[in-house]
Amino acid sequence: MSEKKEISTTYNPKEFEDKIYNAWQEKKYFTPSPDKNKKSYTMVIPPPNITGKLHLGHALDDTIQDILIRTKRMQGYSTLWVPGEDHASIATEVKVEKELLKDGIVKNEIGREAFLEKTWDWTHEYRDRIRNQIKKLGASVDFTRERFTMDAGLNKAVRKFFVKLYNDGLIYQGNRIINWCPKCQTALSDAEIEYEEQEGHFWHIKYPIVNSDRYLEIATTRPETLFGDTAIAVNPKDERYKELIGKKAILPIINREIPIVADNYVDMEFGTGAVKITPAHDPNDYQVGKRHDLPEIIIMNEDGTIRLTGTKYDGLDRYEARKLVVENLRQQGFLVKIQKHVHNVGCHDRCGTTVEPMLSKQWFVKMKSLAKPAIEAVKSERVKFVPKRFEKTYFNWMENIQDWCISRQLWWGHRIPVWYCKDCGEVIVSVDDPTKCTKCGSHNLEQDKDVLDTWFSSALWPFSTLGWPDNTEDLKYYYPTSTLVTGYDIIFFWVARMVFSGLYCMNDIPFENVLIHGIVRDSEGRKMSKSLGNGVDPIDVIEKYGADALRFTLINGNAPGNDIRYYPERVEASRNFANKIWNASRFVLMNLDEDLMNKYKDGIDYTEADKWILSKLNTVVREVTDNIEKFELGIASQKIYDFIWGEFCDWYIELVKPVMYGEDEKSKGIAYNVLNKVLTVSLQLLHPVMPFITEEIYTHLYNRETESITISKWPKYDESLKDEKAEKDMDYIIEAIKSVRNIRTDMNVPFSRKAKLIVYVTESQALYAFKNGEEYFQKLASASEVEILEDKNNLPENAVSAVTTGAELFIPLLDLVDKDKELARLEKEKGKLISEIERVDRKLKNEKFVSKAPETVVEGERAKGEKYKEMLESVLERINSLK
Repeated sequence: MSEKKEISTTYNPKEFEDKIYNAWQEKKYFTPSPDKNKKSYTMVIPPPNITGKLHLGHALDDTIQDILIRTKRMQGYSTLWVPGEDHASIATEVKVEKELLKDGIVKNEIGREAFLEKTWDWTHEYRDRIRNQIKKLGASVDFTRERFTMDAGLNKAVRKFFVKLYNDGLIYQGNRIINWCPKCQTALSDAEIEYEEQEGHFWHIKYPIVNSDRYLEIATTRPETLFGDTAIAVNPKDERYKELIGKKAILPIINREIPIVADNYVDMEFGTGAVKITPAHDPNDYQVGKRHDLPEIIIMNEDGTIRLTGTKYDGLDRYEARKLVVENLRQQGFLVKIQKHVHNVGCHDRCGTTVEPMLSKQWFVKMKSLAKPAIEAVKSERVKFVPKRFEKTYFNWMENIQDWCISRQLWWGHRIPVWYCKDCGEVIVSVDDPTKCTKCGSHNLEQDKDVLDTWFSSALWPFSTLGWPDNTEDLKYYYPTSTLVTGYDIIFFWVARMVFSGLYCMNDIPFENVLIHGIVRDSEGRKMSKSLGNGVDPIDVIEKYGADALRFTLINGNAPGNDIRYYPERVEASRNFANKIWNASRFVLMNLDEDLMNKYKDGIDYTEADKWILSKLNTVVREVTDNIEKFELGIASQKIYDFIWGEFCDWYIELVKPVMYGEDEKSKGIAYNVLNKVLTVSLQLLHPVMPFITEEIYTHLYNRETESITISKWPKYDESLKDEKAEKDMDYIIEAIKSVRNIRTDMNVPFSRKAKLIVYVTESQALYAFKNGEEYFQKLASASEVEILEDKNNLPENAVSAVTTGAELFIPLLDLVDKDKELARLEKEKGKLISEIERVDRKLKNEKFVSKAPETVVEGERAKGEKYKEMLESVLERINSLK
């Protein structure tokens, strides 16, 4: 007899998880090469910001991707999963600035170069942290191809993208209304603004008409901006104000005359029908100002203080100025009234500061022509959203897109590749740093001080990570990528920009599928945040329960696009599942005999239990494969769980024990091979979800085809293993055993106490199953012997009974139970059956159900009703018999 294979007596993931990951890397399982004989499957990781440690959302995102990439790797694809990190321009700059202030270091005092050195130090530290967290989770990324949005290759791609857009006339510099953050002191794109409902006011202000005792009443939510008013607008159709069009009004406080203009922008029904126009501080007013050639007066500094009014308000914070302006208007008699007003206010998504619309000279990308093919790519389903409903978010953004403000007044980021000649004023746009002016030859050049929006570089991620703008082998083979996995909160930030950038730079889509997941919330449904103190560190969970338990918790039952709630109890349950797998595998490995397995490996004399488990396994292979293809990962993981815990551990291993402990050599050899096969395939199906435990057990398996489960072949459906008869027969047996066990449990009968089992067969097709199931009943239902009855007239009287599919079961009372207890049990069963019959009747009397439900569902309910009635009749007979 061959030597038994042993694994550790207890499941302890700390003993092997790190060791296994290091071995995978050493073997280069995750480092593919372009292979013309294989299909490619490529994913790029949504690059986490280098602003801190990863959270549960990252763990969910990475687990989903890892399941997909591991499955495809096992299916024979050349799989590449590119890791990397995002420099997160503004977010990182804020973090580093705060960190330096702890040591008394002020950003502006040390200067740009010194600050960037500190930021690079931060970058190296946090990239290492992120890298280690990804490894801890078991993500099968290719670290040899790891990228960073600020590395040299990606900087080259960013510059190429900018220059290409500029040369095609799609980038321009101009004065336009942008979103300005007074705290971070930088421009922001529309995508970086979050709107929140705030309580504010409408201040109604009198604007006197020149040479008249009349005035116009204006309602505004921002009275401090009146210093920048250059007109009052009314609707040309508004009869109230027709004779005032072309006249002038006096701007309160500073007494400047401003014209009254007619513009269709004004809503006659809203407010007073007269609107103050501040072209430099409101996007709508800006457009009105352009139509009427109005002056544009910027009255605010970059830090949100008032400027250039020539009044006592200069230098005051915007909100301090507001208070004083309102008080001044009141004192001078210009304040009519104040109304409470709840409105949506734009805030910077990073720091929460209320943004200020402000006229500013910035760099912009013209978006209309870029958006059009990107919209069509999704409409034609070249790019498919999963779930499809998220297309709406994409279209809402892309169909109403505005020009993209790409310049940021920051230090950390990609410098805009534009240089200005200080001698002749020439503007030079170049991928490479110019050494002299292309017009006058001067070397006196200065680069634009601004950096590019973070999303400008991450928009190129699917192809810049593969080597673009160089035509590398990776780019030719692995682009376009296959699936992008990301959250619904960055569809317009990132997904949309990657689509139009890919089409523009590569003339092809960046990915075929966009799999959207929700966010991980706490057990109360709240978003996890520092302020609430409800965040969970994935590493803490892994240290306590293992990576596999965390991964299974995040995936099991999770549906695409839906938020999930995190419960610590669920992680414990996942750990228990891992423990169940471990103990079952250990039992199997300890009892297998490789010599007998090899001797009878071609045996086909399967028992009903063998046929049943192989057929069930075969079905699970087909269904799980199909679920993963459809991105139904939560359903797939639940099916694997149900099969391993239920059919395999709880039933097959128990059903096959009599053979394992028997004397028939051939039967044992065949059973060992079935056990080994089922365990192997089960581990392979589970591997993408729980990679560590499956690898550790797999390395102990007999007759495995590969050294690692990671590179083993994904199981395939085998029509020859499908055996509906065996499944049906074993279902009869299993349900009957459950019924007998329930009887014994209800009556507190110890398992060691044997009792005769009498089976009255009620379905002819069940006869074979019960006749051949005697051994199963003896071992798993404590039956001393099994008697099969086909004649109802011979049913025993003094017996405990149960009704099961295909049979009625009787156990002679003997000394197992007294009559009163059995009557009480039967009365309880009677009540349950009556309730079920009534439930079915109510359902079938419901016209909506009968008319709208599929016919198969309705028929199924009718069949249930008939079955319950038959079962009730048998129970009533037993009650009468005992009485």
